[in-house]
Amino acid sequence: MAGPLPLRTLARRAHHFAEAVAALVLAVIFVGFLIQIVFRYAFNFPVGWTSDLAVAAWLWLVLWGAAFVLKDDDEIRLDLLSNAVGRRARIGMGIVGALAIVVLFAMSLPAAYDYISFMKVERSSYLKVRFDWMYSIYLVFSVAVIARYLWKLAFLLRGREPPSLYGTQYRSSS
Repeated sequence: MAGPLPLRTLARRAHHFAEAVAALVLAVIFVGFLIQIVFRYAFNFPVGWTSDLAVAAWLWLVLWGAAFVLKDDDEIRLDLLSNAVGRRARIGMGIVGALAIVVLFAMSLPAAYDYISFMKVERSSYLKVRFDWMYSIYLVFSVAVIARYLWKLAFLLRGREPPSLYGTQYRSSS
């Protein structure tokens, strides 16, 4: 029997799963658009539920992707200043940035939870999906961002730039 999988292998498998979920949600959006086009132009019978589906799926795709699919190198950064300073200053800037993100997202969690819980009284127009279910992905996204930046902070506080779990470098190459 094989021993436990290394963290990097688990991270890669989780990342592949997250990519597959994002691809599936994108396929749902695409099929919904095709259904809407066919019904509207071939049968002269516009259907509204496809708009509800597209909005909900797009919301989930963007936040799921930002939480679990995007790698550090995929994010847009204005790293002109951090690339112009030395390693210690860059680590210090990383600590300040990571702390700010963790604190601000953690502070916003109770209010986000309250608002999302309140939205159970509203439903989407055609599919009648409760908005608390639809917007619950924001809480998942927020917790994932907090976890990611706590992980980065743990490395930065030890004076090391965090490696990527997916095999790419943390520091930009430009």
